[in-house]
Amino acid sequence: MTGEIVVLCAAGMLVSVYLMVGQKALFVTIRLYALQSLLLSVVAAAMGYGQGRHHLYASAVLTIGLKALWIPWFLMRVVDRVGIRREIEPHVNVPTGLLTCLGLTVVGYRVSLGLAAAEQVAHQVVGASLSMLLMGLFLMVTRKKAITQILAFLTIENAVFLAALGATVGMPLVVELGISFDVLLVVLVLGVLVRRIVDRFESMDTSRLSRLKG
Repeated sequence: MTGEIVVLCAAGMLVSVYLMVGQKALFVTIRLYALQSLLLSVVAAAMGYGQGRHHLYASAVLTIGLKALWIPWFLMRVVDRVGIRREIEPHVNVPTGLLTCLGLTVVGYRVSLGLAAAEQVAHQVVGASLSMLLMGLFLMVTRKKAITQILAFLTIENAVFLAALGATVGMPLVVELGISFDVLLVVLVLGVLVRRIVDRFESMDTSRLSRLKG
């Protein structure tokens, strides 16, 4: 039963990235990241319960508080203040992006065959995490808005944590606390950077930073 919950949540996280790729409304994209993080916390808690990894309970609580609640609230506040709510004209259109992500999912699951343990659950979790990582990188390089790129970076971080849960006994709590602190600082700095970009260019389009050459 625990294994089924883990696989289902990992699949839900993968689907959330597909929805992020197909979504242009920034508020909806942020909420999808919050849902993705909530599912990640369920994976951590389920593995902690099913395999006796009690330190994962703390990781689950930390994931809910930081990634599912605080970071989405902070990013929504940034978007609300700058007044830019949609991703317009990405480098790759939505149908092409979704087809590319389908191919990246196949690659992720193929690579996971050589990395995951023999258990079916581990294979499914590692496959989903590698696919999410590739799709996060794709989302980062194909979107122009800084907020979407931040969400892509955070998705990659979630994918790495999910891979650690599936392929190992999970990261020690001290390491997880350090990573969470780094993520917190990165989000704060990038949030300030987004506001500076908007103040300077009246847009969150990071491609306009090339104008700062001098």
